Amino acid sequence: MIPTLTDYLSAVQAAVADALGIDEDEAVPEATLLGELGAESIDLLDILFRLERTTKVKITVADIADLLQGGIPDEEFGDENEVVNETGLAHLEKVLPQFDRSQLTEPLTAEGVLGLFTVQNLTDLLTERAKAAEAA
Repeated sequence: MIPTLTDYLSAVQAAVADALGIDEDEAVPEATLLGELGAESIDLLDILFRLERTTKVKITVADIADLLQGGIPDEEFGDENEVVNETGLAHLEKVLPQFDRSQLTEPLTAEGVLGLFTVQNLTDLLTERAKAAEAA
């Protein structure tokens, strides 16, 4: 049977819960991994490793960074102070459906971009990768 989006969401929630020592019901789709759920970079690696083990789909931190920056060179994504500019913000609105720049209370820095990444964003990336692997 071909896994569904729901199957992938369950896999992501289980991996996040196991890696962070939280209940699966805390890993809601809209929760940000590095913000609301308190993951650190090492936890993100653990989550990705757990997902690869359970789904056989490999996702790297670089894949997440590529999604978030979309191949836009650093100097075009943000300014010299690493504040995301108009080009970067427009791209983030395209790839992160939940992102609304009007909700920003301060300038978004390059470091803060990864903090926008949610359980649902990871599920979507996993689903996309799995479909691409199936088609190959």
